[in-house]
Amino acid sequence: MGTRVQGKVAIVTGAGSNGPGIGNGKAAAIVYAREGAKVMLVDRDAAAADDTRRIIEGEGGTCFPFEADVSQTAACSAMAEACAKAYGGIDILHNNVAIPGDRGGPVEVSEESWANVIAVNLTSIFLTCKYVIPFMERRGGGAIVNISSVAGIRARQHRPNVAYSVSKAGVDALSRDIAIQYAARGIRSNTILLGGVYTPRIVAERPGVDVDALIRKRAAHLPSGKLGDAFDTAYAALFLASDEAKHITGATLAVDGGQSAFISVAIVEGAHGGGQAT
Repeated sequence: MGTRVQGKVAIVTGAGSNGPGIGNGKAAAIVYAREGAKVMLVDRDAAAADDTRRIIEGEGGTCFPFEADVSQTAACSAMAEACAKAYGGIDILHNNVAIPGDRGGPVEVSEESWANVIAVNLTSIFLTCKYVIPFMERRGGGAIVNISSVAGIRARQHRPNVAYSVSKAGVDALSRDIAIQYAARGIRSNTILLGGVYTPRIVAERPGVDVDALIRKRAAHLPSGKLGDAFDTAYAALFLASDEAKHITGATLAVDGGQSAFISVAIVEGAHGGGQAT
C-alpha cells in the first residue's frame, strides 16, 4: 500500500466496470485505495460497484459502494451527504461517468439521445460538484478530477458523435470555471483528456466484435502503435488528486498516447494533394 493520498476521502463516480475487466473508474478507485484513500464507490449498477469493493477490500483498502444515478439531483445530494457521514468529509471527487449516445450529427441524433448524453456526461458533473464542493470548503480544500475525451477538442468527419463531443467540450469548460472560481479556497479542478485507451466498455458496446482486430485498428492510429489501459488513466488521476499537484488547477492533461497532438502524414499529404508533408 502507498501513501500518496493517505488519509484522504475520495468519491469515484462510475466506479464499476461496464463489462468484464477493469474500466477507468474501477481502476481509479483501486489506485486511490492502494495509495491510502478511503473511497466511496458510486455507480448506478450496484453489482458492478460491489465487485470493485471486493477487489479493494481484498487488498486491505477501505471503501463502500453507493448506488446512484448521478444525472439526478437527489442522488448527488444523497451521495455527498452519505460520504461525509461515513468518512467525516470529502477531499477528492473523481468524475468518470459517461455514455456514448447515438452517433450522428444534429440531423441524425434524436432530441432524446442528445438530452440523455448531456445529462449523464455533463450535467452529472455539474451536480456532483454542486453538492461536493461545500464539503471540500469545510475541509479547507480538495481536488476534482474530471474525465473528458479527445472528442471534446477534435471532430470526426466520418462517424460523428455530436452529443458526446459537445458534452466532453462542456466538461473541459466546466472544469476550468470551477478551477478559477474556487482556487482561492484551496479547491483544484483539472481534466484528463482520454484517447487510445482500451477498456471493457469497448467490447460491451460491440457484442460479437473481434477484439484483437479492433485493438489493432485503434492502435494503428496512435504514434506508439499501442493502446493504453485503465491504469494509465488512474495513475494520471492519482497525480492530479494528490498534493504532488498542489500548484496545478484549471489544467487539461492528455492521456492519449499522443493522439491529440498527432497528424498523420497521410492526412497532411491528402490536404496538400500529395508530396512531402509540411
